[in-house]
Amino acid sequence: MFIFLIPLWSGFFLVGASAFTAAYSRLLGLRGGQTATIILRNFLGIPLFFYGFVMAFVAPAPFLFTPVTATAVIGWLLIAAGSIPFFWGHFIIGRPTHMPSVGDALVRHSLYAYVRHPIYSGGLVMLAGLSLVWPKLTFVIACLFGFIWLLIQAKLEEIDLLQRMPDYREYMKEVHSRFLPGFGKRS
Repeated sequence: MFIFLIPLWSGFFLVGASAFTAAYSRLLGLRGGQTATIILRNFLGIPLFFYGFVMAFVAPAPFLFTPVTATAVIGWLLIAAGSIPFFWGHFIIGRPTHMPSVGDALVRHSLYAYVRHPIYSGGLVMLAGLSLVWPKLTFVIACLFGFIWLLIQAKLEEIDLLQRMPDYREYMKEVHSRFLPGFGKRS
């Protein structure tokens, strides 16, 4: 029943490669570091964790509660609300979201003027919504691990960003909140 954890965790681990772009670049050169990140994250990690989520979705497991219209509506509203910063954040950053490199420019405008990780914020909200829409034990566990992974990934990514972008430390002082606008002050 829990075999889905193997591709899920493997995928999370490999997607986490984006938090080591600076280290890979020191080891393999600028182009090699970027290539390693792209292959590990995009071609191995994302498909693996997606496969893990699909396995959790279809696995024979009990529902934690009987889905009703109210939980489904709330779940879909959370998914829709989380999709906005998730996709908008990708659009704002553009290519570096999937192909990070040491030469990336720091984005401080739009959503990034209020939270440092709007893409992860959206992902957290979407995972909560998915858990309400399909409250099967295995899928909720996958969503919970996804939630925890996003929290850890954001911290690891900030360590990498401090190495890749000299202005990131000042940005952290300006935008205190990692995930929620209004939690933390803006200078």
